[in-house]
Amino acid sequence: MAFNYSVIAGIKKLKHLKCCFGTYHIVKPGVVSSPLPIPDNILKPSYFITGEPVEKIDSIEIKNKEQILKMQKSCKLAANILNTVGQNIKVGQTTDEIDRLVHKLTIENGAYPSPYNYRNFPKSVCTSVNNVACHGIPDDRPLEDGDIINVDITVFFEGYHGDCSKTFLVGNVDDFGKYLVKTTEDCLHLAIDICKPGRRFRDIGNCIAKECFKMGYTVIPAFIGHGLGNYFHGPPDIHHTVNDYPGTMEAGMTFTVEPILGQGDEMVEILEDGWTAVTIDNSRTAQFEHTILITNDGVKVLTVPD
Repeated sequence: MAFNYSVIAGIKKLKHLKCCFGTYHIVKPGVVSSPLPIPDNILKPSYFITGEPVEKIDSIEIKNKEQILKMQKSCKLAANILNTVGQNIKVGQTTDEIDRLVHKLTIENGAYPSPYNYRNFPKSVCTSVNNVACHGIPDDRPLEDGDIINVDITVFFEGYHGDCSKTFLVGNVDDFGKYLVKTTEDCLHLAIDICKPGRRFRDIGNCIAKECFKMGYTVIPAFIGHGLGNYFHGPPDIHHTVNDYPGTMEAGMTFTVEPILGQGDEMVEILEDGWTAVTIDNSRTAQFEHTILITNDGVKVLTVPD
């Protein structure tokens, strides 16, 4: 990926000026279609009917070999679906069409799309474009040349959740957008690389914050990584900026690392739909996410496609 570094050099000094956010369209929510059906034969999570999960996870789970194997399967499926979605993203495609593709691939593989009715989320995937920082609801807005879009996929397969996301470039993205996306992915991998038994959870955020600041961006602190297993969200909390969250990693732990980096202000607001989080200054954000397993001698990324 090539960048015009003479243009990008001004980010650190001028990042809070709209002129330096680059060339893109501010996204406003469109029309949301009805949820797609879930076949009777698909194993469903506890929140399928009520929208509220019943699992009460009070401590960090240390998974055994059987649980880890199930996590590997669900994470592999999520990663493969995300990979297929990325190969099909194009200008003119609506985020609703992305939702239909994710739903179709998930059901065909005997899994449940985890976001579906989780705390009443109305779709099977989150699609966050440009100034939408997180939890964008798929709708009828066509993707435009120059957009960046995060697609966040979680599947519930054989009783376990696998979670990953990636920010994709749509058509001809400007250098500011490309650099934001690349830096965010770099921060994710830097943070994962330090994970191992005995490492403090807070070190993840410290690592990301240091690199993010160096590159002239901000971390969106409102959204954190999380533990997962037969539950969608649980401890530990993984903060992506400087923090004092207690505890250390142990072999058998599985959790997500999913930083969101922004061009401008770190503050976001939640729209009336109760989900869509947008930056208050309309600056772009990018996000990447993996589910990882702490092993006896380091870390393994579970959400790697075939």
